[in-house]
Amino acid sequence: MKTLIDIQDDLMNELLKETEVKTKKEAVITAIKTYLSLKKRQRLASLIGNYEFGYTAQDLERMRTDG
Repeated sequence: MKTLIDIQDDLMNELLKETEVKTKKEAVITAIKTYLSLKKRQRLASLIGNYEFGYTAQDLERMRTDG
């Protein structure tokens, strides 16, 4: 999909430096992928302690050692 966006020069220059890629397109794609990955990790982290798995830590340890 082609999209025309206006990005501040200083932000693009910093992004190009940080991503160490050769083109603006690669830099933007890298930034988008990194952002989406971060959001997925944040959503997963927010579930810690909030999900009823059905097994206790002791149950899981017993299953692991029972083979």
